[in-house]
Amino acid sequence: MKKKIIIDTDIGSDVDDAIALVLALKSPELKVEGITTVYGDSMLRAQIVLKLLELMDIDNIPVAAGIDKPLLREREIWWTGHEGKGILTDEDKNLKPIDKHAVDFLIEKIMENPGEITLVTIGPLTNIAAAIIKEPKIIENVKEIVMMGGVARIFDNAPEIRYIEHNIHCDSEAALVVFNSNIPITMVGLDVTLKVPINRTHLQRIKNVGTNLTDTLVRLIEIWWGFLKSDSSCMHDPLALSYCIHPEFLKTVNCKVIVETHGKYTDGQTIVIPDKNSNVKVAYDVDNEKFVEFLMERICS
Repeated sequence: MKKKIIIDTDIGSDVDDAIALVLALKSPELKVEGITTVYGDSMLRAQIVLKLLELMDIDNIPVAAGIDKPLLREREIWWTGHEGKGILTDEDKNLKPIDKHAVDFLIEKIMENPGEITLVTIGPLTNIAAAIIKEPKIIENVKEIVMMGGVARIFDNAPEIRYIEHNIHCDSEAALVVFNSNIPITMVGLDVTLKVPINRTHLQRIKNVGTNLTDTLVRLIEIWWGFLKSDSSCMHDPLALSYCIHPEFLKTVNCKVIVETHGKYTDGQTIVIPDKNSNVKVAYDVDNEKFVEFLMERICS
């Protein structure tokens, strides 16, 4: 049976969200029950999702716009300014998500499919936390959460990576709600996602396909690399998504995860403590070559 998933995304800044969506939609092992958007300008992000679906000739997946601001509205929104460039045109301003808020959509889908929905969260966790607060019954009805977020810093590459990861930092209170919910969680953090970059060689491989979809992905990659001033970037979100298809790509260990919500330098830090009884599995290593080749095959198919 296909795994039922809902993807909650802040698509539009880092290109990895768009690539993760394409990976999901090109994977016959998955049934995408819906896509929700979060953080910054959720309506614009929903339009980007709808344009990607249009490029793939898909019109049967509901897209719902969600919450723009962090749960407690105490933080400035991180916004690059290039969101929508390279994909949206003036004509796409007419693209509209469904007339249902993302939080209500999440609750409805989970309650209609008890024990079947995997939430793939590849953005700040505001929508998920709000859904838990509004309808606590989803805690016992959602199958699991597969999350790109956090950083463990207790494994072999700890000295090389920063303390704070973007998705958790953007709304640490929402992350605290989610981690404390007792929902089964697989946390795919920077410890492993920094091990799966793509570079100019991979970009050329995508370019060689020459479809409207791949040409759009190429533009989005080049815009992001221009912003980074780099010739490569890491596939954070596609790696998390791939866990729903090939969990063997990742090695995990059960850990307790504590989210720091205060502190000038520690807001959003995830403190990870090995605990065999925890509901959270934390990824600590990846077969990077197998994953990147799998990703390229699916994107270029």
